[in-house]
Amino acid sequence: MKFSLRTSFARLSLLTLLAAVLVAAGGAWVARFAPGACASWALCLPLTGADWAQLWHRASVAGLAALMLALLFHAWRTQRDHRLLLPLTTLTVTLFFAQSFTGALLATRAAETVWSGFHALTALALWVAIIGLTLASGFYARDAVAFPPLNIRQRLLDFLTLTKPIIVLLLLVTTLAGMIAGARAFLSAALIFWTLLGGALAAGGSGAINQYIDRDLDKNMQRTAKRPLAAGRMTPAEGLSFGLALSVLSFYILAGYVNFLAAFLSLAGIFYYVVLYSILLKKATVQNIVIGGGAGAIPPMVGWAAATGGLDLPAFILFLIIFMWTPPHFWALAIVRRKDYEKAGIPMLPVTRGEKEARKQVLIYTVELILVTLILPVLQYTGWVYLAAALTLGGILLWYAWLVFRTEGNKNAWMMYRYSSMYLAFLFLALMVDSLL
Repeated sequence: MKFSLRTSFARLSLLTLLAAVLVAAGGAWVARFAPGACASWALCLPLTGADWAQLWHRASVAGLAALMLALLFHAWRTQRDHRLLLPLTTLTVTLFFAQSFTGALLATRAAETVWSGFHALTALALWVAIIGLTLASGFYARDAVAFPPLNIRQRLLDFLTLTKPIIVLLLLVTTLAGMIAGARAFLSAALIFWTLLGGALAAGGSGAINQYIDRDLDKNMQRTAKRPLAAGRMTPAEGLSFGLALSVLSFYILAGYVNFLAAFLSLAGIFYYVVLYSILLKKATVQNIVIGGGAGAIPPMVGWAAATGGLDLPAFILFLIIFMWTPPHFWALAIVRRKDYEKAGIPMLPVTRGEKEARKQVLIYTVELILVTLILPVLQYTGWVYLAAALTLGGILLWYAWLVFRTEGNKNAWMMYRYSSMYLAFLFLALMVDSLL
């Protein structure tokens, strides 16, 4: 295998790399000789030569952006099934726009020196990606192949399905609750918007990468066999590319419009879910969902950090609530779908230790969960609204868990699973109401 520029994609990759070199050279000159010129973004009234230099640099960035978008379009049209070129192209283009974003922040937030270093780190990642893409395209790119025509409506629905939207909505409720509980007030619309947008992209991106990792397992399970990657409506490369783009964008949105703590907590959640749970734990141990539950418990901490700029004891209690909620929630589902998990080779508790032990553990963890929810009022972090909700909602959840423990079969386990999602949502909604009173 030898390097060649015979394909249009490889030539476009090289052209984009050369254009990036010129833009970087212009940016270095501007940073040295006209660092404070044209401070408004993106345009200004040029009064000096330095202003004109800044405007010219930004115009060249816009030209490079057009090349990047052309490269992205070309990749998604001709390299849809290539598991290296499509994700690498998508990541490269995403990093380019992240680099432009950090550059814009530098132009408007000159006093925030932390962004200078962050801008440099993003630039380094971009250079590694674009050089790697140019080399890879010379070895692996091919001319257009005849892919089946796309159903745009189905396509959009599949992209939405990749994000696991129901789970995203539940996580956003917990994120917003963490924000309001931390501030004990209703925050600005802008802060709420950017925090929830960043959180949605993080959850959706990690969900898409999870489906890429689990695509072969999903084929063996009735519940997941119709997912886009498992059913073959999308290629694995498309699922991975989409997930990577959303995950990277989420970090930069949270870092730029919220704060770095919220951004790094969200990034930790993505790593936890994708690497620790999906890759390392899911097929390795019966404790997969117990340890892995930490990934879904991070969003309220992100919300708390977004509102306060730090983390306090109540934020960790909110983490613990979701951490304890996850096992009985998913074990109830695993009882219903035990044959699916067994067929897929996933060591869920009902598969490895039997349904009787699973029903027992559902009850034990439910009791522990209810006790954890009462820590907040005991320590006087919440008032009577939350306490009433925790007791009422917890009492109903305990009743379902008792029915699961006492009765074999799927009916009560399915009711437990369905109610437990509503339980968590209403508990955190009650926390929001309580925090505003």
